[in-house]
Amino acid sequence: MTQPDTRRRTLLVSAGLAGSLPASLLFTRHALAQAAAATSSQPPGLPVAAVRNVRESFFGTPVDDPYRHFEDAKAAEVAPWMKAHSDHAHATLKRIGGRAALRRKLEEIDSSASARVGEVQRRAGELFFYQRRGATEDQFKLCVRQGLQGAERVLFDPEELKKKTGTPHAINWYSASPDGSKVALGVSAGGSEDASMRMLDVKTGKQLGPIVERAQFGGISWSRDGRNVYFHRMQALKKGAPPTDKYQRSTACVMPAGGRESSIKVLLRAGDKGGVEIPATEFPFIEILPDGRAIATVFDGVSPEFAAWHSTEAALKAGRPAWKRLFTKADAITSMAVTGDRLYATTHRGAPRYKLIGGPLAGFDPATAPTLVAESSRVLGTLATAADAVYFDVRDGNVKKLFKLAPAPGAQPQEVTLPVLGSFSLAGVEPSLPGVLMDLQSWTRARQIFSVAADGTVANTGLQPAGPLDAPANVTATEVMVKSHDGAMVPMSIIHRTGTRLDGANPTILYGYASYGITEEPFFSPSRLAWMDAGGVFAVANPRGSAVFGKDWYLAGKQTTKPNTWKDFIACAEHLVGEKWTRPSRLAIWGGSAGGILVGMAMCERPDLFAAVMPAVGCMDMVRAETTPNGIPNIPEFGSRKTEPGFRALLAMSTYHQIKDGVKYPAVLFTHGVNDPRVEVWNTTKAAARLMAASTSGKPVLVRLDYEAGHGIGDTKAQVLDERADTFAFVMWQTGMPGWELS
Repeated sequence: MTQPDTRRRTLLVSAGLAGSLPASLLFTRHALAQAAAATSSQPPGLPVAAVRNVRESFFGTPVDDPYRHFEDAKAAEVAPWMKAHSDHAHATLKRIGGRAALRRKLEEIDSSASARVGEVQRRAGELFFYQRRGATEDQFKLCVRQGLQGAERVLFDPEELKKKTGTPHAINWYSASPDGSKVALGVSAGGSEDASMRMLDVKTGKQLGPIVERAQFGGISWSRDGRNVYFHRMQALKKGAPPTDKYQRSTACVMPAGGRESSIKVLLRAGDKGGVEIPATEFPFIEILPDGRAIATVFDGVSPEFAAWHSTEAALKAGRPAWKRLFTKADAITSMAVTGDRLYATTHRGAPRYKLIGGPLAGFDPATAPTLVAESSRVLGTLATAADAVYFDVRDGNVKKLFKLAPAPGAQPQEVTLPVLGSFSLAGVEPSLPGVLMDLQSWTRARQIFSVAADGTVANTGLQPAGPLDAPANVTATEVMVKSHDGAMVPMSIIHRTGTRLDGANPTILYGYASYGITEEPFFSPSRLAWMDAGGVFAVANPRGSAVFGKDWYLAGKQTTKPNTWKDFIACAEHLVGEKWTRPSRLAIWGGSAGGILVGMAMCERPDLFAAVMPAVGCMDMVRAETTPNGIPNIPEFGSRKTEPGFRALLAMSTYHQIKDGVKYPAVLFTHGVNDPRVEVWNTTKAAARLMAASTSGKPVLVRLDYEAGHGIGDTKAQVLDERADTFAFVMWQTGMPGWELS
């Protein structure tokens, strides 16, 4: 699940289910007794989860929750259960025959490049800021250099905090001031993502002012003179406040760089009445443009559409912002760029694959603004403002292309020819500087950081050191279109060693996400090389719920249409079997966060099709999601149990509630960080306890917890590679590959 991020879909329940569900989905007293006694997948010698059923009724439908007490992870009987099962999972995974060698291979491949570099920002004076993790280091550091050939200097190393506290820390976000003299960064501990903001003097590296708590999500903007910083801040919860208040009534603030807590001024607050009325559940941000204009944007946390207003920084300082509306969420705008006195925006209103509109900032009206790039068979993406042009990406099938549009009336988009056909994200975009930086990669080419000059010249910056495994000659990506249950054609990429035999014997992982309109674009994975070295095939699907084909494709896998996501995924799995890439006894499915819905429900609907299932930090109990802090922001994506359509959609996509007694389920490896702020860890523990009680296959159900991690953001290199080794080894073990048995 996301925070400031987004997507949706729907499932229609037949009229016969309006008042009740089939008995197989309900916990009768007999079923509860069976659940308590059936322990065929319960690891021997470990504590058995007690059944303490809580029954609720929604719109005439009773819903049982036999492990509701697991939602208190610190409870006297829950905490020991978690610890015992986690210790068992870690110990079992380490006993898999090839696991140790695989872990060494993952380390070797990951360290084949001298460093991993990302999050690059450019500033005046040829300053480059970036995060860098050396081959032998465990966490990313914030670094700076002047010029691409300049000497590198470390500004902030979170490993120093780990040495002091014993807890892993990570940089969640950072932003350098326009002149590069200061930098603000958010740092959190143990994967919690509860970022605190620090400000540093770039020349000396010393901290300016106090640490500012509750500075989530970044969204930093600086005054053009670098004296003030604008940032997003969560509210301070009062003692006894319900946990669902956490992400409500957040604020857009400003403070002098290095100022005290008392100098922080709230400019916008969600839930307040006034010039800019923001729902309490949404998130406000303020950006200061090079010419002193101020743009306020408001997101609901999960939807790509947002609302925007404009004013000036001078008016903000004077306390008279007089915000003027630019557009609302109903205008279906998902990206905008402002250059000079003109505004550009992408919208899906009347254009499911998006169009680019633009016009004068003053009096901008999306309904009448001229169309600058019309909708086509390709999908228009994100805008970025540079001094010379507005840059934007276009997805053409599974390949992204880059275009630029000069800020002049009548200008036509110009394509920038790229050296790699794959995917990219625009980075290092500074409105006062010409050109852009971009991360460019494909399924078979490692990510490199390229510069795009104002004249269209593209060059490798060298910021990301090249490695000997960056362009493996014996790796191929096969692109296929798969017919789903209703005839829809679903794209899937199959990454494999060249010459892989189609004899049905290959251990294969099928990966997917399919929520929030997030599309799985071509990406290079060093760890995937280790999987293929072990003989594996790796497939990536883009079911409905992603936005690979635009807005309609996304909406066809959201809320009531959510079942399309796992039905599309099942179709992709059947294709892999039918074309003899693999067979059910050698096929595993993997999905994280909202991808847990995808793999969990595929398992529930077709337990016979898979040998192993790996939900990572998975959303497994969707009926209870709304009761959590991050559940409120996610209502636009998944629906609310307070409405009948919302409840029925949530129940239909809730793996925990769809697990049935007496079914031979595949082996399951649950992984979760205990400090996860996005998906509560009880999603995993409740689903695992239910599955252990229900499954009659005798296949293992392992609960691998990390007590120094959260949703995966900020994990150290060791944490990532340990979990990856465990996941791959689990698949090899459960698909019966020789040499991967338990010792």
